[in-house]
Amino acid sequence: MYTEGSAKFVVGNAFYRPTSQIARDLGVIAAAIYRSDTGHLRVLDAMAGCGVRSLRYWQESQADWVWLNEGNPDLSPIVQQNLRDAIASGCCQITHLDANQIFFDCYNRSDYYDLVDVDGFGSPAPYLGTSLWAVKIGGLLYLTSTDGRTATGHSPSSSLSVYGAYARNHPAAHEQGLRLLIGAVQQQAAAKGLGIEPVFSLFLNATYRVMLRLIKNPSITAQNYGFIGYCQHCGSYQVVSWRQLGRVVCAHDKRPLTLSGPMWLGALHSRQQLKLFVSLAQHWKWFKCLELLQLMEAEVDLPPYFYTFGEIGRRGKIDIPKRDRLIQGLQEQGYRASLTHIDAQAIKTNADLPSCIAVARHIMSG
Repeated sequence: MYTEGSAKFVVGNAFYRPTSQIARDLGVIAAAIYRSDTGHLRVLDAMAGCGVRSLRYWQESQADWVWLNEGNPDLSPIVQQNLRDAIASGCCQITHLDANQIFFDCYNRSDYYDLVDVDGFGSPAPYLGTSLWAVKIGGLLYLTSTDGRTATGHSPSSSLSVYGAYARNHPAAHEQGLRLLIGAVQQQAAAKGLGIEPVFSLFLNATYRVMLRLIKNPSITAQNYGFIGYCQHCGSYQVVSWRQLGRVVCAHDKRPLTLSGPMWLGALHSRQQLKLFVSLAQHWKWFKCLELLQLMEAEVDLPPYFYTFGEIGRRGKIDIPKRDRLIQGLQEQGYRASLTHIDAQAIKTNADLPSCIAVARHIMSG
């Protein structure tokens, strides 16, 4: 018997990753806030595994209805046992179908859900567009990708198939993975005449998770959907718009940039939503979540890339000061800077890499 939050459950032969609890915690918080705001919460857990997410949405988020779908019928006894109280209360149904069959069935019956959780393994490609058919306008889509090789540019041809984008490898490639995932859903929503807004984005334990809100009007623009340029020579990044394609070079050494994209270039998180998340995490005394959420708040408005300490030290040929001191030094020079939840050994800042090196060198020489 396992315990997670207030839920007690068995795992048996089902896949269960304890280290992913914080991703489930954030989903529960988002669902609880949604229910508080709207007065209702219907959840579709499309790839439920042992059913712990469904159980927690029902118990902790106070979901009115949970549709638990697990494609492997051999897991039926486990999910039946874990959700027995929800089933007995008439608040849960269990199926063992292909996730896309569920999404199209929801669309055909106009049965749209407040939260659709798609926690699959590997590439998200089969569900990037189809999962939207089951989400109501204003509702939430919680997507997963564990295909880090494609997201981080180690297989650019695969990224074309999955994301309709050409991904290249660079030090901030894990943030790129989140942005490719958001951008691909944004493009799929736009093709349906709809839009998306990120609620939060999470990279943890080699897994990419993004929670998006589906909105009525297309949200895709040339400003929020474009390219990241990386200079292999000096290590700097810059945002590259569609209009700049074909004539963009590094601002420092005028060398051609390595481009990745198109992808989402806007904020990874909603500051307004994070404030509500923080308040609820404090109320529930979920201190591990609270620490992560505060870090997310700090990185909201910073550029869509980061600089690792290793890159700063290697390119500057210097020892690196403590990260808090480096951030303080950048801020004293008028830059914005923060740690990032994506990489504990990196900073997000609107300073360029030469400025980061100069500040680090000044600190170490003093």
